[in-house]
Amino acid sequence: MISTPDAPKPVPSSSASPRPDHPRIAFGRVGVLLVNLGTPDASTPGAVRRYLAEFLSDPRVVEVPKAIWKPILHGVILRTRPAKSAHAYQQVWTENGSPLAAITARQARALRERLGDGVLVDWGMRYGNPAVGDRFAALKAQGCDRILVVPLYPQYSAATNASVMDAVCRAMGAMRWQPALRTLPPYYDDPAYIDALATDLGAQMEALAFRPEVLLLSFHGMPERTLHLGDPYHCQCRKTARLLAEALAPRWPGLRIDTTFQSRFGRAKWLEPATDLTIAAEARAGTRRMAVAAPGFSADCLETLEELAIRARETFVEAGGTDFATLACLNDREPGMAMLERLVRRELAGWV
Repeated sequence: MISTPDAPKPVPSSSASPRPDHPRIAFGRVGVLLVNLGTPDASTPGAVRRYLAEFLSDPRVVEVPKAIWKPILHGVILRTRPAKSAHAYQQVWTENGSPLAAITARQARALRERLGDGVLVDWGMRYGNPAVGDRFAALKAQGCDRILVVPLYPQYSAATNASVMDAVCRAMGAMRWQPALRTLPPYYDDPAYIDALATDLGAQMEALAFRPEVLLLSFHGMPERTLHLGDPYHCQCRKTARLLAEALAPRWPGLRIDTTFQSRFGRAKWLEPATDLTIAAEARAGTRRMAVAAPGFSADCLETLEELAIRARETFVEAGGTDFATLACLNDREPGMAMLERLVRRELAGWV
């Protein structure tokens, strides 16, 4: 846990003191719950299999009828993919466990210090542990009858933001006394977010031993059909990229900034252009110095530390590139935490 709750407060009554047989119930506090995607409990095939089974069983993630998808998931994917994914996790696992979990915990701790004692801050994962529903219920048990849920996804997708709220609503469905609920809106074009990205990425590029010819902004991919079904994710990624390019232009004249999508899975057509194919094509076309950033991720994870920093680098060098850098996500550094504090304080207005 991030915070230690105060002693429970009794329910107010019209008499001078509560009835002696009345249960003591904690109430009157404000909570903030940071939520990220998820991670296995360990970098072993068994742990990864459990994680993937939960993740890929979510109909928000895989929008295929269960009768068709379940035999594929359990008959093929969960028999073959866990070992490969476990190997990838082993490349980035730390003494504190999953990088995503460790960083999200640090973000929650830093936000708690910024907000002060008047707000309880916790964190959870949509898939894996600590489960978002459990942490939401824990905040309520500590007396939070007003809770702000903060999905750490700048760009909205049904597979991420909506899935978080599905889990929160299930937790609320089990409660007799439900808390008042607020949700942080997507912040893909918020000036605080764009400024934080421009400041942080600009500083990281200035610290490189080479000057990039190209900055590739790689967002997590989604099946193309989600765009046609009404998901705003693709458009919001594009707007983030445009605004970020405009913010970086004064300090980095001549830097070419392109947008791609990573982590394709399965045979369906995904959002394009694909990150891995673009990196190889750039190197073959003569680009020798490249930096890659992942502005859609709030914290470094498997997709940034293994897919981009390791495999994408190998792709670039094998295709003829020489200098390659994967820039870190905002994580818990000052620009990102200042942004998060600003967004959260805005949503807490009237509560604190």
